[in-house]
Amino acid sequence: MKVTWEVDNRLGLITIDAPPVNALNKSFFKQMDEILHTIGDSCDVVVICGAGDKAFVAGADIKEFPELKKEDGIELCRRGQRIFQRIAELKQPVIAAIDGFALGGGLELALACDFRVASRKSQLGLPEVKLGIIPGYGGTQRLARLVGPGKAKQLIFSGEFISAEEAYRIGLVEILVEENALEEAKRWAGIIMKRGPLAVRAAKRVIDDGLRASLSEGLEMEAQAFGEICLTEDKNEGVAAFFERREPRFQNK
Repeated sequence: MKVTWEVDNRLGLITIDAPPVNALNKSFFKQMDEILHTIGDSCDVVVICGAGDKAFVAGADIKEFPELKKEDGIELCRRGQRIFQRIAELKQPVIAAIDGFALGGGLELALACDFRVASRKSQLGLPEVKLGIIPGYGGTQRLARLVGPGKAKQLIFSGEFISAEEAYRIGLVEILVEENALEEAKRWAGIIMKRGPLAVRAAKRVIDDGLRASLSEGLEMEAQAFGEICLTEDKNEGVAAFFERREPRFQNK
């Protein structure tokens, strides 16, 4: 199991490399934790992908499960939830590039990202009930919030896989491509990276925080964030570029 981190022109790329299907194990969480501690302000967008073209991540390493007791199971879930929540709380937008299977913990990883790009050959699902267990890395919570409780219950109760086309139809996947999800994810990252980085981060924060609040509270968060952005040099540059009919040169300040 190897999890790599690289930055190229402010685009950060996390690659999960554990042939043949990039299953998640203790080593994955240790390496991912270390990577998350190093990201800081090194990039403007993060893309997460699986090595090869067979799987994004085809679930957790089942070899870790046979000896689990109650307290072990709770701690295993908390470990995964903790790492995936840190991905969700990164300041930067995080894009999942799904090319192949995204199952179990792999789909839960993708759900922790801000949006998902998938190739048509991909299959997605939370098949834990087939093993007599339930999703434990956030799947029961994030999937229901994304596609609604009824559809989430259908997928989780049955454990069935769905096609990328069906995932796109129900809003589980935001972007569907014929092939090479990574290149499409990088293309979207490039679009985002042309925008004001402070504004993008503020928008992410307000959307995520607002979803946990009432509408009136969320609207106040939006107003406060807008006001803070008005104090930035990037706001002045963006407005000036608009009037001068040129591309803005944002400085992240």
